[in-house]
Amino acid sequence: NVFSPVSGSRSSKTFKPKKNIPEGSHQYELLKHAEATLGSGNLRQAVMLPEGEDLNEWIAVNTVDFFNQINMLYGTITEFCTEASCPVMSAGPRYEYHWADGTNIKKPIKCSAPKYIDYLMTWVQDQLDDETLFPSKIGVPFPKNFMSVAKTILKRLFRVYAHIYHQHFDSVMRLQEEAHLNTSFKHFIFFVQEFNLIDRRELAPLQELIEKLGSKDR
Repeated sequence: NVFSPVSGSRSSKTFKPKKNIPEGSHQYELLKHAEATLGSGNLRQAVMLPEGEDLNEWIAVNTVDFFNQINMLYGTITEFCTEASCPVMSAGPRYEYHWADGTNIKKPIKCSAPKYIDYLMTWVQDQLDDETLFPSKIGVPFPKNFMSVAKTILKRLFRVYAHIYHQHFDSVMRLQEEAHLNTSFKHFIFFVQEFNLIDRRELAPLQELIEKLGSKDR
């Protein structure tokens, strides 16, 4: 098998999202609300905070959902994103990302895109699984630093979209996944714009696409 995954790495688990929002929970209701409003086709409206809801909880539910979506989208093209095809984690010739998580890897390291995305998704998964950061039980408060954690997660997830668009869009087209990718990314961008969650500078690699997606909804 040409694509034999590195043993022990996340890719060997075929990028299946593990983060499920428990059925019957309030967060599950919120997720269902989000899905219902998405179905209406008005994404600007779909990302707005539902009346009377807690902002942290809304951001938490959507962050989990975006993680799962990106996990799936990247999962469809992992065989094309290899050490050989993507020796650096980039989003076009002008943007290159180096990985650091501040705990295990303090000094940013240069690594291949599959390795970087492996680190990134594993790191996000760990944040989402941390009950002190993303409480799943009703009434357990969100920590004071929740917003800054959520912003870091979303900033990093954006890089996976940027890499897919810049380096693998031809594969996405061949798989006829572009409508799926565009809808997911548009939802993501409208969401981060609504709550001002990602710095404009960070969005630069996909600026033209973001403007194009936004202009259709004026």
